[in-house]
This record gives sequence, C-alpha cells and structure tokens, in this order.
Amino acid sequence: MNSLSEKPNSNEELIDLGAYLNVIKQNKWKILGFAIVITLFTMMVTLTLVPKYVASATLLIESEQTKAVSFDEVYGLDSTKKEYYQTQFEVIKSDSIAREVITKLNLAEHPDFVNKPSFTDELKGMAQQILPFLNKAERSELSERELAELKMLDLLATFRTNLTVSPIRKTQLVKVSFESSDPKLAALVANTVGEVYIESQMRAKMGITQQASSWLNTRLSELRVQLDSSEVRLQNYREEQKLVDIEGIAGLVTQELEQTSKQLVDARATKNNLESINRVINEYGNNNIELLGSMPEITSHRVVQDVKREVVLAERKVSELAEVYGPKHPKMISAKAELATVKTNLNKQIKGLITGIEKELNRTSRTVTALERDLAKIRAEYQDVTRKETQYNQLKREVETNRNIFNTFLSRSKETEVTSDFSSAAARFTDRAYAPRNPSKPNKKLIIILAFVASFGFAMVMTFVFDALNDTVKNKNDVENKLAQRMLGLLPHVAIPKKSFFPIHAYLDESYRRFAESVRTFRTSLLLTHLDRAHQVIAVTSTSPGEGKTTTSANLAMSLAQMGRVLLIDADLRKPTLAKRFDIPVFHPGLSNLIIGTDQLADCVHEDSQSGVTIMPSGQIPSNPLELLSNSRFSELLNELKAKYDHIIVDTPPTQAVSDALVIAQSVDSVVYVVKSDITRIKPITAGLERLFEVKAHVAGVLLNQVDMSKSKDEHSQGYYDYYDYSQQPEKPQA
Repeated sequence: MNSLSEKPNSNEELIDLGAYLNVIKQNKWKILGFAIVITLFTMMVTLTLVPKYVASATLLIESEQTKAVSFDEVYGLDSTKKEYYQTQFEVIKSDSIAREVITKLNLAEHPDFVNKPSFTDELKGMAQQILPFLNKAERSELSERELAELKMLDLLATFRTNLTVSPIRKTQLVKVSFESSDPKLAALVANTVGEVYIESQMRAKMGITQQASSWLNTRLSELRVQLDSSEVRLQNYREEQKLVDIEGIAGLVTQELEQTSKQLVDARATKNNLESINRVINEYGNNNIELLGSMPEITSHRVVQDVKREVVLAERKVSELAEVYGPKHPKMISAKAELATVKTNLNKQIKGLITGIEKELNRTSRTVTALERDLAKIRAEYQDVTRKETQYNQLKREVETNRNIFNTFLSRSKETEVTSDFSSAAARFTDRAYAPRNPSKPNKKLIIILAFVASFGFAMVMTFVFDALNDTVKNKNDVENKLAQRMLGLLPHVAIPKKSFFPIHAYLDESYRRFAESVRTFRTSLLLTHLDRAHQVIAVTSTSPGEGKTTTSANLAMSLAQMGRVLLIDADLRKPTLAKRFDIPVFHPGLSNLIIGTDQLADCVHEDSQSGVTIMPSGQIPSNPLELLSNSRFSELLNELKAKYDHIIVDTPPTQAVSDALVIAQSVDSVVYVVKSDITRIKPITAGLERLFEVKAHVAGVLLNQVDMSKSKDEHSQGYYDYYDYSQQPEKPQA
C-alpha cells in the first residue's frame, strides 16, 4: 500500500516536458516573429557600423641591458623584478608617448580623431549661433594655448581608447595593438608607438648618465678635500696624545680594573662576615665562653672542632671508668683531671679565636679601604683611556668613510665618463605591424546570428514566464492536476459578433455541428462516468458570471431531450437569463411562483417546440432568493418533478457571487462546474469547489468552456475533436 501511495508523488515531481513543448507549439509563430524582427533590426544597425582594423606589433622588453663595461646602471630600475615589466607596460601606455605619436603622425587631421558633434552638441551650437552672448564669456576666458591643450586631451582620450598594450604571459614580449578604420594607419600607429617608446627610453638613459657624470665630477673634488682634512685631524690627535697602541693600553687597563674589582668584592665579603661575628661577640660578652662556644662561626673553626673532639673523648672515658670504679679511684681522679685540662684548653682556644677575630676585622677593613682607593684610581685612568680611544676611533672612522666614498665616486666617475655617449635600447621589435586585410570588428555574421539566437531564446523564456504566471485553466491537464477534478468535456470557442449572444439553439443548428458534437461528447461523459449513481437532477454552476453556464445548461438539456423528457429550470432568482434567451415573456410565472404556491406547475413551465425541452423560468424575482431556495418546498418540488421528467437541469447562480448555488447543490444529484478556458483563475475556482465540498455536494466534474482550439492542439484536445468531421470524411480503402 505504501509503495502504491508513494508512486504518484514521485511522478508528480517529474518535469513534464510535453507541457513545455506544448507551450512552445502554441506560441511558435510569436517566438519566431519576435526573433525575426529583432534580427532584422540588428541587421540594419550592423550594416551601418564602420569596420575597424587592428594591427599589432610585438616588442621584446630587455631584461639584461647591454653595457659597455661591467658596472651597475645609474638609471634606477631593477630589470630582474616583475615590477620592472609592469612599469614598462605603463610607460608604453603613457600620455607622453601618446602625445609624441599624435604630433609625429599629425593624427589630429585624421577622420578617426575628428570628434563628430553629437545631437546635444548640435543643439548647443545652434543655440549659441542664435544667442551669441551665451558663450561670449567662455571664449574670452580661454587662450589659444588652453584651447590647443583641450583639443590634445580629446585626442589623447580617443588614442587611449583605440590603443591596447597586452603582455604575453610568462614571456618578456608585449603586444602593442591599435584599432582604426584605416588599416594602414592602424599599422603605422602601432609601429610608431614602439619606436617612440624605444627612443624615449634611450634619451632618458643617456640624459641621466650625462647628468650623473657631471655631478660626480663636481662632487669628487669636494670629497677629496674632505678626505684630506679628516686624515690631518687624525694624525694631529695621535701626536698630541702620544698614542702608539691605543687598543693594547685599553686592554691592560681593563684587565687591571677587573682584577681589582674582584679583590674588592672578596675583601668586602670577608669584612661583612667578620663584622657579623664581632657583633654577636659584643652582644654576648667576651667572658660568656659557653654561649660564644655555641656560635656556628666559632664551632666551625678547625682548632675548636679538634679541642671539642678531645673533650668528647675525655668525657666518654670518665663515663666508662665511672661504671667500673668509684669516684676516689686513681684512674677516675686521673680521668677527671684530664677532662678539666681539655675543657680549660677549649676555653683558652675560644678566647684566643675571639681575640683573633677582632684583629682580623681591623686588618680586613684596612684592606678594603686600600682596594677602594686603588679601584677609583684605576677607573679614572680607564675613563681617560676610553675617552682617548673613542675620539681616536671617531677620527679614524671618519677617515675610512671618506676614503670609501671617495674611491666609490672616483670609480663611478671614470666609468660614466667612458660610457656617457653609449646607451642600449630598452626594447626591440620582434614583429612589426602590417596593415590587416580583414576587419577585426564588427563580425556582422556573428552579430546577426547571436541576435537571432538571443532574441529567440529570450522569446522562449518570456513565453515560459508568461505561461507560468498565467494561473488559469486551459486544458485537461490543468483540470486534473491543478484542480484535482474529472474533466467532463470541453466546448470550443465560437466567434460571434460583438454585442450579441451565442445562439441558444446552436446545438440544433447545422452550422455549429462541431459545437454540437462537443456537447454530445460532454453528455456521454457525464452519463457514462457516473453509472453507479443517479444523475436525474443536475445543477450547472460556475465561479463567476459570464463563464457560459446558462449556454451549457440549455445545450445539455437539448442533448438530453433527444433521449427523454427534460426539464430546464432557471434557478438564478437574482439575474435570470433563460426567459430572455428562449423568448419567454418576462412576466411568465416560474420557479419562484411555484415554490410560493401562487401558480400551478402547468402555468410555470414553457415548452420549447424547436428542441422539445420543457423550460421553467425563474418567475417573479423575489426579495429573498436565498431564503426561498432554502425552503423545504424547493426540495419537495424537485422530488415531484423527478416523477414527470427523465432529467432535470438546474441553472444556478455563480458560487463566488452568492450562496444560492450551495443551497441548490444540497438538493440535486450532481453538480457540473463550468470553467471559462484561459480566463478564470485557479484560486477562485478552487475556492468555489471547496464551498461545494463543504456542503457535501457531489461534483460530477468540470466542463471547460470557450476553449480556443488554435491554442489547444495537445493530446487531450485531440481526444475530443479528432472525429468532428468523421462523417464528412470519405472512407479510405483498406490496405
């Protein structure tokens, strides 16, 4: 079930190429006509165009300039860089080159450079001739030189427009092209541009080289004097200061300064350490041997450590003997005496160390003072040496700099003197321009072909656009896809004079046999497609007035009258038309009279002798048509009429105008929805159908009315009209 339900959706997403081809077929003459008109207009314009010729000359931009001797060019461009070539291309296109070419070839007199006055300029000239005071002030302000400059600016603008300088990728070649209506002039200008460029570059280089040579000679004499002066100053300073080896003296002073600084740092560290010890000794007192002996500075001394080690051994010996002997034993007495002697020696050593620390502090203080005095002296000596060295180096550096500059200028001066009258060309011709035989533009054939193709494509695109914007119903495909309704048939458009109605008995008229055949096809489709339910009472409605529902109702009734008894009811109680179309008096009673009960059925119907259809006009127009049709009497009346007639056709008002059709649709068996082809838009049609579905009306299908058969030659239309003249065509013999 799912695969079957998904299949239609996938088909709907496919592009209907047939529909596009049908749009093209319908509008083929319009598309072709538009393309032909545009092509003819393009052809006329193209024939008036002046042919243009393009001549091209090719130049080789030299990357390595030829030199008479090997030295760097004074002319400041690095020919190894990409910017060098870009600069040369811009020089070729410059105004200076263009001015020289224009003057050399006298291009101001050539027709290509003579500006033709525009229509605006002509009007301005005429106004100035008529009113000369308008341009009097302007003429008086411009001198001949300024006028000549303005003319030259116009010539330059025209020249730049026609000149093209295009480098060839990944080469040193550049193509210089010029466009003109004269092929000889095009070649002459292209060659002249290259020649003028080469000459200007050579002149520029030679001029700059000569200027450089003159400047170098002047500058060289100044540099010689400057060099001699700096050498004299250096020699005088060396003699004044009696300098022999300034670098060696500075090295010795530096080494002595480093050694003295190091000794001073060590002495200060020792002094600081001794001062801290002496400060603790003064705090504890010289007689407090026990506390002084616990100081890390004292206990860390090697002599004290040795004595303390002896004290520990003596104490251990006394402790060991005390475990064996008594206190009065000679060994105990001897051990204790040895321990006392050792402790006395320890105190003596500590006192001697304290006294030595004070002496060492005094000696170290004197050493620090002496080192500081020596360091200050060495620093003063070092500063004096460095001042002399700095002054010496400055004078020496000045001499070296002046000598290098002098040598450089001397070398360049000699080179420029030798080569001042020589300069190689910055470029050369690889191919000169020749007068072309054929114009480069306009390509008239290509323009005409492109105009036809473009106009043809534009016409096709616009046709598709207009067709997409046209949201009307035109054929069976639109009815089934856009409205999702069954198509019961279509009635062709029949041309009728203006301000006249379509003949109501056209179905019976022999001159409208094609229309009659379409009505019979519609009748057959209506009856055969709904065999499963009764279609005795059929309502005919439309979206809006003027779509042909009354004509459809009448002709459907006439076609059904050939099969049985038919009653045609005009249920449009607001703007009835059946009475007028069938020449029934307007005062004839009808549907409204019958519902109200003022007249009998026999008085409310009219028999049409020509078609055999019984017609019930609307009768007297009531003030409340909707309430009248909503009355149960209307439904009862239809049930009574079913017993007397085989088919009942009810002509109803449009669905979008009033709600009468919705009320009537609830009392009939089916509804035929009439749509005027290519006129009524899809949105109101869909709204009308939705209103019918909301009241649960049975819509039999859609009848497409007034179809222009010249625009509907698709496969759907052929199904209705292939056999129109079947009876008129002679039978072909069977093969």
